[in-house]
Amino acid sequence: MQPLRPWVRRIPLLDRWLTGELMGPLLFGIAAFTAVSLSVGVVFELVRRVAESGLPLITAMLVLLLRLPGFLVLSFPMATLMATLLAYSRLSGSSELTALRSVGVSTRRMVVPALVLAVVMSLLTFVFNDLIVPRSNLAATNTLERALGRAISSDKGDNILYSRFGRIKLEDGESTRQLTHIFYARKYRQGEMRDVTLIDFSRLGQRQMLMAETGEWNDDKGMWEFRDGRILNIDERTGGTTSAQFDRYLYPLSRDPQEVAKLPTDASLMTVGQARRAERLLREANNNKEARRLRVRIQEKFAFPAICLVFGLIGSSLGVRPHSRTSRSQGFGISVLLIFGYYLMSFIFSSLGINGTLAPIPAAWLPVILGLGAGVWLLRQASR
Repeated sequence: MQPLRPWVRRIPLLDRWLTGELMGPLLFGIAAFTAVSLSVGVVFELVRRVAESGLPLITAMLVLLLRLPGFLVLSFPMATLMATLLAYSRLSGSSELTALRSVGVSTRRMVVPALVLAVVMSLLTFVFNDLIVPRSNLAATNTLERALGRAISSDKGDNILYSRFGRIKLEDGESTRQLTHIFYARKYRQGEMRDVTLIDFSRLGQRQMLMAETGEWNDDKGMWEFRDGRILNIDERTGGTTSAQFDRYLYPLSRDPQEVAKLPTDASLMTVGQARRAERLLREANNNKEARRLRVRIQEKFAFPAICLVFGLIGSSLGVRPHSRTSRSQGFGISVLLIFGYYLMSFIFSSLGINGTLAPIPAAWLPVILGLGAGVWLLRQASR
């Protein structure tokens, strides 16, 4: 037998034993939940693509591999619940936990390895969800679209609308913050805005409207370069107008409209850093509804990994009860019911956060707090 490493020997024997009992059900749960969710979410669709659209089998396998991290992230919390429930139920049913109680080991001490494992799974879930899943999902989408002969660039968008606010000096010398620019483009392709309309309210008593066939950000000049258009100036005092056509016109406006056009529509394709930047751009553009939705999603990116801790506490508290015994099939069924109930609660709170009924932080974290409260109550019941 290979000797234990020094750092392993420092871990108490009880913890090593219980962790070993947890690892088997955990790996089984990850494999089972990933296989089921992957089959329902991706495999059937890829099979249809192979049969009907001529998608190459190798490409389908590559897309499946790239989609795998996204479904692993979903399976980590579910597997944590199933592992703790099954492992502690088996030990309780075989009276091994009763033997531990007889030598003075408390119920709370027994669930410590499960909670440590749940924390590790929470950290792993966050790393996957923030660093790996957005990139792999985007790569999977691009690979599939490329194989089907479609445009794959993420550098595109339709109906780009950007509003900018700033301070304007009034006639009495005071200044006020109000809308200064409205930027609209019908399409955005490969860094180029098409069919552009720009309205400028930044000068007191003057309105300016610019219409152009195309617009592109000029890095060298630090301004927008519009081509083939017309510019119209309106004097609000006299009602007089002046108009001029142009082939090329440089306009001093930030590149934020381009950044807004590049924003992914799905928060799952963004890291936390990208989501924060997108939220700032939307807030500056006065798109409060989308900005609020992203604030909720940002909080959920932190709250979602904590589900592992919630499920670890609930599963171990249910399994550690005296004479508790649950088979793998029963554990799978109980896990599915608990998971469904928790995700339904999370969906309700998330919807309340997006429509403004709840602030983003409570909307994302209340399900976690309620879940932890339920787990603590179950653990106290099991400790009696």
